Amino acid sequence: MLYFAVRYSFMKIAIYGRRFDPQYVHEVSKLFDALVRRGISITLDRKFSQFLIDKISLPKSIQYFEGHEDLGEVNFLLSIGGDGTLLATASIVRAKKIPVLGINTGRLGFLSNASFDDIEAAIEALVNSDYSLDSRSLIEVQSEDQTFDDFPYALNEVTILNKDRSNMITVHAYVNDLFMCTYWSDGLIVATPTGSTAYSLSCGGPIVMPGSNNLVLTPIAPHNLTLRPFVIPNTSKVMLKAEGRDSEILLALDRRTFSLKKDSEVVLTRASFQLHLVQLEGQNFFNTIRNKMGWGLDRRN
Repeated sequence: MLYFAVRYSFMKIAIYGRRFDPQYVHEVSKLFDALVRRGISITLDRKFSQFLIDKISLPKSIQYFEGHEDLGEVNFLLSIGGDGTLLATASIVRAKKIPVLGINTGRLGFLSNASFDDIEAAIEALVNSDYSLDSRSLIEVQSEDQTFDDFPYALNEVTILNKDRSNMITVHAYVNDLFMCTYWSDGLIVATPTGSTAYSLSCGGPIVMPGSNNLVLTPIAPHNLTLRPFVIPNTSKVMLKAEGRDSEILLALDRRTFSLKKDSEVVLTRASFQLHLVQLEGQNFFNTIRNKMGWGLDRRN
């Protein structure tokens, strides 16, 4: 026990999460026990602690954080939940370059793909630097009408929509100040490679490998069927201007939705920082795609 404490005492791990299925309570408790047993310092998201407090016994030595300003010197951040929870960690980590390991309690888990079954091995991998980092680009959003809660970034996608979903919206798109086209549709998605397996994929967009440095412009139910998803370099500047019957339009940055005046100009560029995801041994993009999407499965096997 003393050996553990000395060996791991230099490490500090932040834990972020949201509500999860009660079936995971025992596994989450085992995670805290594994960290405490090794003498690893823990700082826990304050809101998440209110959900956990009547379900597991939290360590007495635990510290708490309420936002990115409180993280301090943290070696890793563990995200407990689904992909939506991991998306939210981007606003906490920001440009701090803290590696994030997603532990999945959701359904699909493209991003949060670590299992509680391997948590002991995962902690050892973190301590021994036996992992790789998968760096994911973000989109920065600028508009004169919104500050976007002081975090104008999206990890998955930026989506422009009509406030009244029963009506079409007209979106004029410019790339590097050159007019590209006008979309008459239910909306337009601008997705990163990370977001290419999310909303964009469900609207017919391609799967783009992380690290390919691209953006995908995917129309949502376009009125003109010749308008197809379009791939551009993520070094491009994209300007969108929407028109509709309502006085306002909706702009979604991942799961956060904001109202803008119609005819507002929205400028999208590549963020100056990336989110670094921990990849454990045996984890890679192709394995994740095969396992999550069932590629190559044959009932005869």
